[in-house]
Amino acid sequence: MIEPVDPHGEVASGRITGSPVPSFLVSPAQAFGRPICRLGLAARGGAALTPDDVLYALDRGVNFLNWPGESDLPGGPDAVSRAVATLGPRRESVVVSVQFGARTAAEAAEELRTILATLKTDSIDVLTFYYVEQAAEWHALAAPGGALDYCRAAQRAGVIRKIGITSHQRPLAAEIARSGQLDVLMVRYNAAHRGAEREVFPTTDHLGLPVIAYTALRWGALLRPTPDDPPTFAVPPAPSWYRFALQSPSVSVVLMAPHDRAELEQDLDVLHASEPLDPFEYSRLAEHGNRVRRHAGRFP
Repeated sequence: MIEPVDPHGEVASGRITGSPVPSFLVSPAQAFGRPICRLGLAARGGAALTPDDVLYALDRGVNFLNWPGESDLPGGPDAVSRAVATLGPRRESVVVSVQFGARTAAEAAEELRTILATLKTDSIDVLTFYYVEQAAEWHALAAPGGALDYCRAAQRAGVIRKIGITSHQRPLAAEIARSGQLDVLMVRYNAAHRGAEREVFPTTDHLGLPVIAYTALRWGALLRPTPDDPPTFAVPPAPSWYRFALQSPSVSVVLMAPHDRAELEQDLDVLHASEPLDPFEYSRLAEHGNRVRRHAGRFP
């Protein structure tokens, strides 16, 4: 166990934000500047999650929050951003990650001002350029006058702490990571999409880069049966699939994105686990992930 974080961000003894978190679900301070619960929280578009639900998750031990910012439809404030705006001194005990749509320095200046104002904070812990899917996009970002230059200056000023990219393109993400210009990667990883184990994690492990994993439920497909399921197979609930992604030591944070308080309560059952999945259960989940990949449509 690690220590509880007091309202001013200081670490005392035994917990994160006042609630017990199993030691295998804790990322050490070097990943994001403070110890964090590896189960993070995001709000997806159209969700019924409320700011009070987000604060409830913090009380349960979650202290990594992700907001799509202005970059994803519908954009603008959501339950996560509204909750962050109310944190006051407690803000320093929470890692806030935001996706960033800007591609030029001028766009970056305006977008960062809006984000800071919406969150009522003077700094962002993690900023990822949203959905960098082609090498040309990265080259434009990193070119003179691109958004990366502006964000690096903001990082030197202490306004941004870590800079990364969000991408579905694993080889591209790894290549950009090897350039030395990133502090973190956000990539898709779940039991049906395990390519990151070959194409990303060897690079991030070597470089010591934190990895934030999203789409742990594979858009809900991992929660549904397939035509190839064994006769006695019962599809495990959401917490099992989050635990599957958390099983990888290469993953610093796995984002949950519950629709409402009921789903959040279920997802938080992950925090009741006393140890990682045993080999039999992990293999059972992996086999269902393979079946889902065969039947739920093709994605890289």
